[in-house]
Amino acid sequence: MVGPRVCCSSPEAICYWFGASLIAWGVLSLAGMYWHPLRWYAASTALFAMGIGCVANWFRNRSFHCALTAPLFLVAGVVFALGDMSLLRVNVSFIWLLVLLGTATAFALEWRYAKRAQV
Repeated sequence: MVGPRVCCSSPEAICYWFGASLIAWGVLSLAGMYWHPLRWYAASTALFAMGIGCVANWFRNRSFHCALTAPLFLVAGVVFALGDMSLLRVNVSFIWLLVLLGTATAFALEWRYAKRAQV
């Protein structure tokens, strides 16, 4: 049995990710009215929403980079939430740098993988 077919990003997949992320951000922001680590402007809320968008995009469009960025965003969201609760000391710049580098690496791998698949 062959595994799920993965593909590269398309404008439709990016729009789907954005819509799913926006809906997740809205729901999480409502929860943030009662639990402050998820307030609408918190880094944890944005990262959780982006991670949820990636999970949704993976299931619908099989965008390769989403298989890598979803766990990255979700773990970073947990780290920021723990920092907001004073349970963990967080170097904000370092975490954002890791998220940026991880996201760039995921897209580079997707580009490379898609290029190989076209040959």
